[in-house]
Amino acid sequence: MEEPLVLDTLAQAETEEFENTAGADPAVLFAAAYRSFAGPVQGYLKARGVDDPEAVTQDVFLAFYPRIESLTGGLQGAKSLIFSIAHARMVDHYRRLERRPHLTPYDPHDDARTSPSAEEGAVGITGGAAAMLEGLADEHQEVLALRIVADLSIEQVAAIMGKSTGAIKQLQRRALQNLKAQTLKRNQANHE
Repeated sequence: MEEPLVLDTLAQAETEEFENTAGADPAVLFAAAYRSFAGPVQGYLKARGVDDPEAVTQDVFLAFYPRIESLTGGLQGAKSLIFSIAHARMVDHYRRLERRPHLTPYDPHDDARTSPSAEEGAVGITGGAAAMLEGLADEHQEVLALRIVADLSIEQVAAIMGKSTGAIKQLQRRALQNLKAQTLKRNQANHE
């Protein structure tokens, strides 16, 4: 077997630091949780289509800080709590969107410009996880974002989504099958 990487040693040190939360400095625990989970939380929020994932990530950690003293379960407990908060913020984001007034859509026939707009160029460049999840059912998008992007366990996803672990396994299996079929169709269309 290979020697563990330096990063694994640092992750282990933070895990040990977080295991003994009783009497520990909340600022130290917060810093360890932020270093461990800020990137995955931001990735999860971005994959779920939140408009400003960086700002919402900061909101998640601001909501997490006051709860540190009552935290149990070490690093995994912190991870579950942080992603539960992130999920709630994502739901809040979509509820706010539903309450906004509907704007008139852009009609390209009314546009007299002869060169493509900057928006068209930006939309053509974007992609990643959000583009791959597009076209899947909402529950399938949610389970894949939580399991793959956020790297949560089946039990943690079940708790967040309010379903049994068996239901989450089925949702994940079906979501991956649909994603595979969708990707094959897209690839065939691109090669024709």
